[in-house]
Amino acid sequence: MAVMARDSWTDARLDDLNAKVDRGFETVDQRFERVDQRFEQIDQRFEQVEKRLDRIDDRLDGLHRTQITVLLTLCGCMFTGFATLGGLVIGS
Repeated sequence: MAVMARDSWTDARLDDLNAKVDRGFETVDQRFERVDQRFEQIDQRFEQVEKRLDRIDDRLDGLHRTQITVLLTLCGCMFTGFATLGGLVIGS
């Protein structure tokens, strides 16, 4: 089916088109407001996640310090034990 093009637009038709475009933009603006609200909620949730991750980081740092302390203590004990055994073997 062929569509006939109109040669001219009347003021009334242009006003109708203008109103329709304005309504469309109002709808888009409302949708963007809802999207903005959702992003605010997401930002709040990310802040909570960041706080949790900070607590986990603190715990991991404490665990890391504990592991280093245990490792150094074991190395010191082994060195002392080997030195003592070496002294006993050399002294006998």
